[in-house]
Amino acid sequence: MDFKYLLVSLLFSIGQFSMAQNFTGTVLDSQNNSPLPEAHVIPRQGKATYTDADGNFQLSIPEEGTTLTISYMGYKPIEQFIGPSDTTTIFLLQEAPIEVNGVMVTGNAKIDPVFAVVTNDYVKKIVQPRNVADLFNDLNGFSLIKRGNYAIDPSFRASQYEQLNVQFDGGTKAMHACPNRMDPITTHVIPEEIEKIEIIKGPYTVRYGATFGGIVNLVTQQPGIDDYGLSGSVQGGYESNGNSLVSMARIQQATEKYDVVGNLGFRDFGNYEDGDGTEIPSSFRSLDYGLRLGYNFTENQRLQAHWRQSYGRDVLHAGLPMDTEEDNSSILSLDYSLQNQGGLLRGINAKAYYSYVDHLMTNAQRPTFMMVDAVSAVDAVTAGGKVELELKPRENLNLFTGVDLLHIARDGQRTRLVKQNAMGPLDTPMEFTDKVWQNSYIDDFGVFLEGKYAMGPKTIVTAGLRYDGVVSETKDPEADFAALYTDLDQRTEHNISGTASVKYALSSQFLMEVAYGRGVRSANMIERFINHFSVGQDSYEYVGNPNLDAEVNNQFEVGFKGNIPLEGKGWDQFTYGSSFYYSFYKYYIVALIDPSQSRKFMPMQEPTSVKVFRNLNDAYKTGFEVNAGIDFLTDFNFTTELSYVYAKNKDLGESLPLVPPLTTRFKLGFEKEKFWANANYTLTSKQDHIASSFGETETDGYNTLDIRLGVIPFKNITIGVAALNVFDTTYHNHLNFAFNNQADFGSVPINDPGRNLSAFVQYRF
Repeated sequence: MDFKYLLVSLLFSIGQFSMAQNFTGTVLDSQNNSPLPEAHVIPRQGKATYTDADGNFQLSIPEEGTTLTISYMGYKPIEQFIGPSDTTTIFLLQEAPIEVNGVMVTGNAKIDPVFAVVTNDYVKKIVQPRNVADLFNDLNGFSLIKRGNYAIDPSFRASQYEQLNVQFDGGTKAMHACPNRMDPITTHVIPEEIEKIEIIKGPYTVRYGATFGGIVNLVTQQPGIDDYGLSGSVQGGYESNGNSLVSMARIQQATEKYDVVGNLGFRDFGNYEDGDGTEIPSSFRSLDYGLRLGYNFTENQRLQAHWRQSYGRDVLHAGLPMDTEEDNSSILSLDYSLQNQGGLLRGINAKAYYSYVDHLMTNAQRPTFMMVDAVSAVDAVTAGGKVELELKPRENLNLFTGVDLLHIARDGQRTRLVKQNAMGPLDTPMEFTDKVWQNSYIDDFGVFLEGKYAMGPKTIVTAGLRYDGVVSETKDPEADFAALYTDLDQRTEHNISGTASVKYALSSQFLMEVAYGRGVRSANMIERFINHFSVGQDSYEYVGNPNLDAEVNNQFEVGFKGNIPLEGKGWDQFTYGSSFYYSFYKYYIVALIDPSQSRKFMPMQEPTSVKVFRNLNDAYKTGFEVNAGIDFLTDFNFTTELSYVYAKNKDLGESLPLVPPLTTRFKLGFEKEKFWANANYTLTSKQDHIASSFGETETDGYNTLDIRLGVIPFKNITIGVAALNVFDTTYHNHLNFAFNNQADFGSVPINDPGRNLSAFVQYRF
């Protein structure tokens, strides 16, 4: 830093010290009045500052007043003349996103670039999402793990399942009951209910539970000031490929004191056809509803209760050995918030939640039914809570500290009626009962402290530390599992994770961040307690290991993003951004073949050996996401995105499993107030860097084109049409599961849908 500049700033600060703070302001998002923390506030005369976590700031300004500039990454800067005032002035900033395909990716000086916010506008996406996972389909760095049309999981940078901390509304969770993940968390909430998706791209915070590969927070819609009164919407959609129907209704009553929101959704998806016209067994029906009640004691104090239920019926899973006959889930959450307090304690946030999933699966429509009639009834309980305090011991220091708790319990059994063995049909079928989860649980108690320190108007340092005490136990083990692991008493683990990052804003148009995170993940219940069940992409039986060490991810990242206003004819703005990361793993958990153990069920069937979960010592991952875009001719935008992941299992000399290929997207959009159109061309490269031990095979590259059009012909009416996979390409993504226990298919990956025409209509009141 220039010494003369430092000296002048110091003298100026001394001169200002004796002046009273004669101006206070609050910076809010103009759309929902949410505070914008760490916005830059620059007076023409006086010392620059930034807003606190509640969007508040204080200034000393001359008696004659001065011009104030407020800027915030992802929002339009404003300039306004101000004078001394005894009251707080409200400043509303308008979002300036890049909008493509109905998804707005916005910046934030607090959270970008290792933290991104994606606003879900399902009206402009037009395509009917099967579940919440479909919302990630076009997001840079994300891929989808598909077992059919229903059981879909998001994968980010080759992190998936419990490696991603997926939650709703800042902490609510619902864990799957099925060991094959027929019912992931993404199936338990209506996709149209999601307003935005917050993504932390690695273990760069300790405030939201134990985090290994990143956090995905699905934020549901909440009424703002503009929504006061009675309002709602009714909408429906149709897709030609599968004759699929989607409908939803939403109604809300909101006032300054309270708000009530209810929604109801129904989905009926048929079997779709791939590009060759082959029908893929993937139909399902689902019914969802939710009710949210909010009460504002004061403008700074709120209590909210949220109840939702979801029912899946007759779900066909092309890539799993059984189908879902019933999947029922219930989720109840209670949230309390007290904000904008003076003194040391600035705010309190508290949450409690409970979820229950009841899952029934059968093989009644599978080839194996002739030999064995199998029915599995399993259930899962997820409960937890969190209390967080926001402290402000100094003007340029914010501390967040608290405790959280996560309880996961699963139980259930599989009943097998064996009608035929190797010798032929049995005169009297034999009945067997298998313990699926062995009545097991995992408890995680966490304590955390995270601080944000402003070293100046342009530099923010974040550091955090977290402790997790993890207790696990199986209370009803099978005899062979107890014989394999003679010490099955309650086990306790002590995990330490942490993060540190530096964020530098060169200007309101450029932001850079360097981050490090140590994420720690204890083994999940499948990895600990599954006992001779096929839960992988291959046909091996898998056996858990209750003595696994917790996975450790040491991740480094450098990211930047910015925008450049353009003054050429027809050119409006150029935007760009990138993230480069490297992770080295310790105790990475994978399932390895154990020739010393034999197959338990159908022992003559290949493979006769089993896989047991083990820790690896030497593995790493590296990659990047890059994006650039230009706004032109006022209403047009063009964006290109590129994402790549490379992972290595050095112990086995192969890739880590489920690593997506290089993916490139080109997006062209046009938008007016009452009409919009966009095209998305995706190039997916060949993936020959595979995990052979995981049963992976090479995947060819492919290209797809999606086109969407939307119009508002009358007030409150929106109509949209779309053509997906315009070229009717036959393809499958590398992360798709292979067909499993299907009469007309071999063990080959499931193809994605061929050409699909979609229509959507919505009425708002």
